[in-house]
Amino acid sequence: MLPSMVTENTSTAAEKPQLKRVMGSKLLYFFVIGDILGTGIYTLTGSVAGEIGGALWLPFLLAFAVAFLTACSYLELVGKYPQAAGAALYTNKAFGVHFLTFMVMFTVMCSGITSASTAANGFGGTYLTSAFDIELDTWMIAVIAVVFIGMLAAVNFIGVSESVKANVVLTIIELSGLLIIIGVGVVAVGSGDGDASRLTDIDTSGSNMLVAITGATSLAFFAMVGFEDSVNMAEETHNPAKIFPKVLVLGLATAAVIYILVAITSSILLTPEQMEAEGTSSLLKVIEVGAPGFPLKVFAFIGLIAVVNSALINMLMASRLVYGMANEGVIWRGFGAVHPLRRTPWVSILATSGIAAALLIFTAGSDAVKNLGSTTALLLLLVFTVVNIAVLKLRKDKVEHNHFKAPTWAPVLGAVACVILAIPGLSGKTTEYLIAGGLLAVGVLAWGLNWITQRARGQRVEPHLERLSEDMSNMPTSFVADPEPAKDSDKDSDKG
Repeated sequence: MLPSMVTENTSTAAEKPQLKRVMGSKLLYFFVIGDILGTGIYTLTGSVAGEIGGALWLPFLLAFAVAFLTACSYLELVGKYPQAAGAALYTNKAFGVHFLTFMVMFTVMCSGITSASTAANGFGGTYLTSAFDIELDTWMIAVIAVVFIGMLAAVNFIGVSESVKANVVLTIIELSGLLIIIGVGVVAVGSGDGDASRLTDIDTSGSNMLVAITGATSLAFFAMVGFEDSVNMAEETHNPAKIFPKVLVLGLATAAVIYILVAITSSILLTPEQMEAEGTSSLLKVIEVGAPGFPLKVFAFIGLIAVVNSALINMLMASRLVYGMANEGVIWRGFGAVHPLRRTPWVSILATSGIAAALLIFTAGSDAVKNLGSTTALLLLLVFTVVNIAVLKLRKDKVEHNHFKAPTWAPVLGAVACVILAIPGLSGKTTEYLIAGGLLAVGVLAWGLNWITQRARGQRVEPHLERLSEDMSNMPTSFVADPEPAKDSDKDSDKG
């Protein structure tokens, strides 16, 4: 089952067992690709086409460029501080402001919930209906999506087992679906089908060119996120300072090439109007038009696996972040409760699942996937802005070992690009700002209430990021339900 998180500082650093370094460059490469591929490309291609027009490849290329610049910052920081906890750790080291550190953690947690909610909508509204030939109205899709979140909560509660190799299998399945799309495009173009002239068309009918490009890129950016999670595997990677730079860049580049080829294929075979009308089913339509004889159910089941895996990873990450924050006393400690039999953080699982269910009901409608995907991208753009600034501030913090150092222009351009994509007027959308603002307001309220309570008790709110690092490094990378509760022999190390 999932190794429970360390919450008691009962031993010295010298006595603590080190995590086993099991990941070489090949396993890490598949881990990076597996974290990036998934819900975004499988559900949002049609929505991105509706924003940009036939030049669908352009926002994915620009999203890669922004992700690459931010990845340079992560590479410098993970080489410098090869610990888990990611953005929260870097924020705390750079600024030392507990409220800012908390809000970064909370924002990352919220991005996991909105990402899982996006996947839940894709599950109920697209791939489930296509796999089993059923039709559902808007509210039934929302109900199924909520039930899906409940099922994820059940798996999360029962317990999960860590398996990097299982992640490789799931990644290959997700990758196979996108390679099918690319293969269909190659055959179609070879047969003279489709219209390649659409690849340079940018739709400015509803806005100017700048807004069309930035709006589409901010949405496509959702498909590129996930690379930042790889820093949580630093302590389990052989020689991370040497391996991480080349593997992370190669993984990002691989995903970008695949996305651009999928986008080109889609634009050649379908008009932007067709893709926008199909919405989350646009890739299914690409196969239907480009390879009429191909069994759509095969691709539908691949899509199901892709969104389920993405949702599981994100909901587990969100619940464990809430659990870790509760144990550090930065939010109500009740969220850190662990079930006595299953040894899983049941209160934080219920809380994050409840937020996801509320989001699904609140955003129910034809634009649910687009709105939730955009919200996820917006939340992470805010986090990445902080990280890009943090890497510059931490340049004065020297370490003894050698590590990758990003060229100064990379984090500067990365921060500027993230801010531009997050500006309301340039994204061309408003709903995601309401959703993100509401979630972050909950975070501010949670911090404030806890701060008042702690001050009344004469305590200080100071998160220990080193212990949170231990919590995050124990997160699994793929999911296999564990039918057996923890044995008594595990309890000493599994205390919540």
